[in-house]
Amino acid sequence: MLGTTSTFSSRYAQNGLDLHGFLDYPVLELVSCNNIWGAPFSRGGTNLSDNPTFLTREGLAKLEDELDFLKSSKRKEVAERIKIAVSYGDLSENSEYDAAKDEQAFVESRIVQLEKMMRNIRIIEPGSEDRSSVSIGVTVKLKEVPDGDVETYQIVGTTESDPLDGKISNESPLGSSLIGRQVGDRITVNTPGGQLEFEIIEIA
Repeated sequence: MLGTTSTFSSRYAQNGLDLHGFLDYPVLELVSCNNIWGAPFSRGGTNLSDNPTFLTREGLAKLEDELDFLKSSKRKEVAERIKIAVSYGDLSENSEYDAAKDEQAFVESRIVQLEKMMRNIRIIEPGSEDRSSVSIGVTVKLKEVPDGDVETYQIVGTTESDPLDGKISNESPLGSSLIGRQVGDRITVNTPGGQLEFEIIEIA
């Protein structure tokens, strides 16, 4: 059910296989989804500022809070750490300075990333989705064929994906193979443990 780890993901995790990429991260190469996408494709090297960031209102609020924290608090905190480290003298063997500079680079990179994302936000409004087929924002019930359990997932943008909470990215191998499909359709996706086939039971 939504909000819990799925049976099939738990099964593969027990065998030492990581399915987070299957449920979460953007697909780099999708070999087979019953030809829904045609030939295999690649999404490597995309520009964050060019692609829309799909978010719920809650997800947008979280991004805004993170950006505000980084710019108003974290940036100052790291600058102060650098200032203190510089006061110790020789920077060539100053581990505190190196660590602070590394953190500063991370903070500034994250700020740039968030600002790019915020320039192209698309809000997912509850109830606005067309439920005749799978799209971002809908909740999908899937059954692993032939005799697996029924699992429930919400399709969300990559930023909000959380497989352990039943939220999968529209750009993950599973999520991308579901987009555009309808109740009764079957999809085949590649996982670390081999191919899995699912039937769409319900779109809500």
